[in-house]
Amino acid sequence: MLLVWGLGTGGTPAAAAVACPSGVESDFNGDGVRDTAIADPEATVDGVAQAGAVHIVYGGGKGTATISQAPANVPGVPETGDRYGYSLAVYDADLDGCSDLVVGAPYEDLGTVPDSGCVHVVYGSTSGLNAGSRPVKEFSQSTDKPLGGGAPETDDWVGYAVAAGKTSAGQPYLLIGSPGESLGTVEDAGAFYYVSGTAQTVTMNTQDTEVAGSVAGVAEQDDRYGATLAATPTHFAVGTPGEALGTATFAGGVGLFTHALTSGYPKPTGALAQDSEYVNGSEEVGDQFGAALAMVPYRPSGATSTTESLIAVGVPGEDLSTTVDAGAVQIFRLTASGAYTETAWVDQNAADVDQAPEAGDFFGQRLTAVNSAPNSSSTGTNTRLAVGVPGEESSEEHPEKGGVQIFPMVGAVGASDQWIEPGYGIPSAAAPSMLTGLSLGATPSLLYVGVPYGPAEGRAVYGFPWNVAAGGAPTQTFKPGADGLPAEGGAFGATVR
Repeated sequence: MLLVWGLGTGGTPAAAAVACPSGVESDFNGDGVRDTAIADPEATVDGVAQAGAVHIVYGGGKGTATISQAPANVPGVPETGDRYGYSLAVYDADLDGCSDLVVGAPYEDLGTVPDSGCVHVVYGSTSGLNAGSRPVKEFSQSTDKPLGGGAPETDDWVGYAVAAGKTSAGQPYLLIGSPGESLGTVEDAGAFYYVSGTAQTVTMNTQDTEVAGSVAGVAEQDDRYGATLAATPTHFAVGTPGEALGTATFAGGVGLFTHALTSGYPKPTGALAQDSEYVNGSEEVGDQFGAALAMVPYRPSGATSTTESLIAVGVPGEDLSTTVDAGAVQIFRLTASGAYTETAWVDQNAADVDQAPEAGDFFGQRLTAVNSAPNSSSTGTNTRLAVGVPGEESSEEHPEKGGVQIFPMVGAVGASDQWIEPGYGIPSAAAPSMLTGLSLGATPSLLYVGVPYGPAEGRAVYGFPWNVAAGGAPTQTFKPGADGLPAEGGAFGATVR
């Protein structure tokens, strides 16, 4: 790990606090102010191309840090194509009040096994990330690391997706996706690992697992179970975008679970797919239902506790009539037991929705969501959904410029939708292949939009209020070369938390 202090607007390194306060999300140094992790998985590290790095911006102008696998203070060494930081999550793994950072490197080589993958938990402290007494915890399939399920294999992609948090019972949990995991002769069937409690008990879960109940589906080639993950304190979901439904290959599906455990295994409650009863749409080749997921806690009007969830499922390959790969998003309400009801179908054809569907928009390729008031009745004001549309183009001059559309998760989807894109809200000139919308992150107050590609002057992470007007300006910007951040990067902001 390379830990480099920079100067923020306050001009001092991250200040130590007396103690880590509980309840402050993404507070790595325990000062009561939210911090931000920005990944550049294509960064060159020690001359090694696409080794990857993660940049930390401490809130309140208290400095910056860069975490990478050089010079070996974090397990491993920089290797070409590791893409350290491809996935990120934040939670309090040891319940000390300081937030801890989860870093996925799905293309990490283990010995001579390419792209087996690994995940690091980098612990926070009152002096910042990886500056306390706890060493980095690695999860991989190396024989001395705490993931079961056999030896590392080529293209397991451990860490391709991660999600983490605290259950409604107050226990920390970590989900690790391994969509390239082969089960016997079934290539790329996929799996996920559930890491529970401060003891970090690990179980490997596949579509053939039955310890806590029968998991929906059957492990098949190219299912890629675990390619996407999303969770709330009550539920979590596992995407299977390669799931074949009958003869419809890559139609996709989503497995549903609660955090109730049997011998460390989470309880399956069912699945979502477009061949399921009460799920709109028809399964089609290449729909990739579940290619993106987002979940928030949900409290119905009149309820006295928050025991339900809302889940948004991206279907970026959905054809709308003759418009191929226009994309769509489906929203479901999950009860405490996991029973589901579809509450909305969202696409750019919906009434009062800005923009129009076009072939290759891939609306729903990325999702993020927020419930800014989880302990109050959920409304369209406090539950908001951001949808990435990386294939959007405003003219033939700017193909795949991309954009982001923001919707309410409760009520009519067109009631308060907003649109931002390069040159319209995002302060960057539009250009081809910017793929805006491939990087989204959520805080209770801000929607983060990463723009890692396109003109160098526009590459940054932009923070927008969730109630921003269409075309409105960001209120926060993280940019290479500013406020202590490194000036160069390969894909700065490809992931942000």
